[in-house]
Amino acid sequence: MDFSITELILVGLIFMWAGFVRTGLGFGGAALGLPLMLLVGASPVYWLPIIGLHLLFFSSLTLFKSIRQVDWCYLRRSLLWIIPPTLVGVFGLLSLPDKVMIVFVYSITIFYSIIWIFNQKITSHQPWVDKLLLILGGYVAGTSLTGAPLIVTVYMRHVAKEYLRNTLFVLWFILVGIKMSTFVAFGVMIDWQLSLSLIPIAVIGHVIGLKLHQRIIENDDLFKRWVGGALLLVSSFGVLKVVM
Repeated sequence: MDFSITELILVGLIFMWAGFVRTGLGFGGAALGLPLMLLVGASPVYWLPIIGLHLLFFSSLTLFKSIRQVDWCYLRRSLLWIIPPTLVGVFGLLSLPDKVMIVFVYSITIFYSIIWIFNQKITSHQPWVDKLLLILGGYVAGTSLTGAPLIVTVYMRHVAKEYLRNTLFVLWFILVGIKMSTFVAFGVMIDWQLSLSLIPIAVIGHVIGLKLHQRIIENDDLFKRWVGGALLLVSSFGVLKVVM
């Protein structure tokens, strides 16, 4: 892609934001960043490999000193329900038209936004609902890497708070590894130059997110309400841009 200087500055700010969200919340970097990237231009298939490379890099950094704080037992059990729909989602991403995928991404984001604005929560109190959310989250993660809020709902019930973020980072690492391997196998173009050049910028957001993680968690509802309102406007505009 040939971006203008203004567009490159916007892309840098978006990836800084995605890095901040990823470590600040422990999830959601792609879910809260991809809709903004699509407004700048290109398709999900262009942006997702870049997001994936960043997620692999930053997940490794975060886990380097805390790999022991991972709930491996629940992670293994949940992967049985997450990986198969993730693979289906990846193949859907590669086969469906770009416009369909863009509308799908914005629609999922609008759904999250409305939930956050009205301070509603996706909840589960039954094992079969847990499995359904893991399956749906795996599929959405496979198509657009935006399935985190669905999966996190289940993980919060089964993983101790002090293990949650690191367990999620291992999960994202596995899912993105599958996705990136599929991209390489099918010859998807990966913009390595842009990916690498954005890492130092994303590091700024990553570090800020690490420092503010506890404060964000303590003000989780307020943070999500403001972010939800902004994403609702962005995603609504994005959908209108595609369909009109």
